[in-house]
Amino acid sequence: MIEGIELREIRTFLAVADELHFGRAAERVGLTSSRVSQTIRSMESRIGGALFDRTSRRVTLTPLGRQLRDHLQPAHDALAAALTAAREMARGVAGTIHLGMFDPPIYGGPHLTHIIRTFETHYPNCTVVVRDIPFEAQLDWLRSGAGDALVIRLPNIASDLTVGPIMTDEKRVLAITADHPLAGRGQADAEDLGDLTMIDIATVPRKLMNAFLPLHTPSGRPIPRHAVHRLNEVLPLVALGTAAHATVRSFAENYRYPGVAYIPITGLPRSCTALAWLTRRTTARVIALAQTAETVLAAMRTRD
Repeated sequence: MIEGIELREIRTFLAVADELHFGRAAERVGLTSSRVSQTIRSMESRIGGALFDRTSRRVTLTPLGRQLRDHLQPAHDALAAALTAAREMARGVAGTIHLGMFDPPIYGGPHLTHIIRTFETHYPNCTVVVRDIPFEAQLDWLRSGAGDALVIRLPNIASDLTVGPIMTDEKRVLAITADHPLAGRGQADAEDLGDLTMIDIATVPRKLMNAFLPLHTPSGRPIPRHAVHRLNEVLPLVALGTAAHATVRSFAENYRYPGVAYIPITGLPRSCTALAWLTRRTTARVIALAQTAETVLAAMRTRD
């Protein structure tokens, strides 16, 4: 018990706070609606204030209820993750890890295969299956329980993820039509982007897209953008001279296209990807994979 509140009551409260419906919350925690209502009334009595405003049509959190939810949810998720990891560790690292990422050759990095082979050698009862997941579907795929972990591009845009080892850390390059003066110059800088129209991938969340491609040049000039929805739209547009694409070195290594040149670009931050997983679903399998990745990548850095 914590301050007179039991863990089962915390789970019930968080279910109601999430569903804002006593019936659905009851189904979620395996109780009757009347038992859920009784639990909430008991908590409100001991806390000394209403947690929910209830009418015949809707349920809403009170300011006190929102504050309690915001404080309890991370602690509850961390506790649930610790218990899950302990149970899995007791059983041993076994089963299948579904590892998702957008464009595995780029997001996973050059050592992904070595990491997986090393992991499966150390943990012969566990298998890693790599899934190519469209960017816009990644978080839903993970949160649905279909996946165990993702390789995501940083900065992290989801507060419910734990970010593990860095998988790639790359310099930036510019994809541009081969007959452009910048291609002849052989390099570009961030200030040059104000004179170009740049590819903007519309399915990428704005915070992440704007970190990958700033809205303005270093001097403050706006950087014009051309929106696309799929990766396979990018290089034809670049070849036609419609737009240029600020990307990473591995993209240039994996995707060649007639009429497209890749040149180094300075003034943009390096871009990283990282292994990540849902904090509330931390498992021994995922922890073991993250530790293996850290070990392999550290060895590769030492060798380089």
